[in-house]
Amino acid sequence: MVRLAISPDGLVLPDPLARAPGRGAWIGVSRADLEIALANGKLKGALARAFKGAPLTIPADLPDLIEQGLKRATLDRLGIELRAGSLVLGTEKIAQAARSGAVVLLAHASDAKADGVGKLAQAWRVGEDAEGSGMTGRILPLDRAALSVALGRDNVVHLGVTDAGAAERIAGPLDRLMHFIGAAAPEGPPGGMPPGEPAPADAPAAQAANDDLDTKGE
Repeated sequence: MVRLAISPDGLVLPDPLARAPGRGAWIGVSRADLEIALANGKLKGALARAFKGAPLTIPADLPDLIEQGLKRATLDRLGIELRAGSLVLGTEKIAQAARSGAVVLLAHASDAKADGVGKLAQAWRVGEDAEGSGMTGRILPLDRAALSVALGRDNVVHLGVTDAGAAERIAGPLDRLMHFIGAAAPEGPPGGMPPGEPAPADAPAAQAANDDLDTKGE
């Protein structure tokens, strides 16, 4: 789910890291469903209930703002993990780490070539003792240009995560992003990737405006 917050002047904005102060509302829909709910006015009704009738202004480009925010949150997290030493970059370094079983998560840019993905995936399967499983890693909804800028390196196409805790931290914003844009389910070693952080369990449910709009108020 993705948290929305309201500014002091009532503007509804995405809160990808769920850290903005004040009342928030969680939505658990895809971008396509959100665009429908925004167009037919049902989003406004659902958020009015979630925000207890506070004056609201919903920007017309809210779906774009959410997607951009989730991408930025994912890229920022990758940058933090790189600086912490939890990422391996470069095809040869990733392959070596993967074959030794050191890679917890293998990921590829959206524009990675199939042969490069295949070679690293094979090395990863060997290291995970999962040959024949068909695991290839996660295809990120981010191209090599975005990854390269965020990580401050040239031509970042593949990356390996070598720390389980780092993989969990990456999974939070990444899973939210992939769910929002309607991307495929994550792939990983036996047991799969850990899920992203859920909305608070004690957040009271606000009545959704339709069956497609999953909204929770705080």
